[in-house]
Amino acid sequence: MNVEQAPRQPDNSHTRVRAQGSGFSGRFLALLRKEIRQVLRDKSDLAIGLLLPVALILLFGYGLSFDVKNAPIAVAMEDRAPLPREIVAGMQGSDYLDPLIVPDMREAERLMRAGDVVGILRIPVDFSRRFNQGDARVQLILNGVDSTSASSIEGYINGVLGTWAQRQADRGGNKAGAAGSVEVVQRMWFNEAGESRWYLVPGLIVLVLTLVGAFLTSLLIAREWERGTLESLFVTPVRPLEIVLSKIVPYLVIGAIDLLMCLLASHFLFHVPVRGSLFVITMVSMLYLVVSLLLGLFISAAVRNQFQASQIALLASFMPAMMLSGFVFDLRNMPAVIQYISQLLPATHFMVLIKTLFLAGDHWPTIAQSSAVLALYAVLLTIGTCRKLRKSLE
Repeated sequence: MNVEQAPRQPDNSHTRVRAQGSGFSGRFLALLRKEIRQVLRDKSDLAIGLLLPVALILLFGYGLSFDVKNAPIAVAMEDRAPLPREIVAGMQGSDYLDPLIVPDMREAERLMRAGDVVGILRIPVDFSRRFNQGDARVQLILNGVDSTSASSIEGYINGVLGTWAQRQADRGGNKAGAAGSVEVVQRMWFNEAGESRWYLVPGLIVLVLTLVGAFLTSLLIAREWERGTLESLFVTPVRPLEIVLSKIVPYLVIGAIDLLMCLLASHFLFHVPVRGSLFVITMVSMLYLVVSLLLGLFISAAVRNQFQASQIALLASFMPAMMLSGFVFDLRNMPAVIQYISQLLPATHFMVLIKTLFLAGDHWPTIAQSSAVLALYAVLLTIGTCRKLRKSLE
């Protein structure tokens, strides 16, 4: 019995020594296999990493929009002549306005107070007569609770009125055409369709990669601290850098799948143009994903508690990426202090870069500057995480 067991012990120790002597690649691959098994066993992480981005794509892509469609407008038709009816016909032909004809202002005000309409267009009783004299006026009253929508509706109604007035001027049947001697030819760059979805969907990639990167990896090292499995690694020859790399590689694959889903959704579901190089978009997106993963690992290594790490990750990554990166609000409209703070966020630099690549094309100064900032963050977070994972049981 003892004789049979004797050769087994040297074989195991020889294997162990050989594994230790295999260097960086051997230790890294062993850790990577462990992390892949753990990811595949933990169904909740897979659900968050693959299903939650799908929910975000559909929710933000279809649910969040700054465009106004079919806005209900009460038209107080105090003048029953044919001319005002042509204005209403122009409004009915618009996808953005839904006119409701009422006989007087009292009924229009009642609908506005009840919230059934968002605006009132009053056509006074002397509109036709004054139009023939070249001095016609209408009154536009808008619900100012949502100032952004009110401004959009004002622009749509002004467009309808301008088109109608130009048509009347072309017919030559009024004196108002003399005032239309200047024609404004408008052209919109980068978003010629005027769709807010073109502006929002590229930013959605930033939110998805931030959530998958920072939130999921914020649980990894903290979980091992709580379970006591990280201490067992301290008696092995593995180095902190090998631990960091082995933990981010599986989530790089998950993030790459999420990026692919975002790109497919932006093209086939939301029809957002991609004017820049798809290769450049992929490379800078993966660079930002690495930064997000390292940020989550750094938080996880520093906090050592899963609940606290997850909360800090949301507050330090996802919320700032949504509110302070330019995803929804133009940073130039914010106070100077907030603008300076936003420049400290990796998401801000990636947000500018991804929107430029999608809508404007390959602007290499922007690509070089933003990529350099993201690469610097990756280096600093790698160093910081490795320092937090030094072999110490403090």
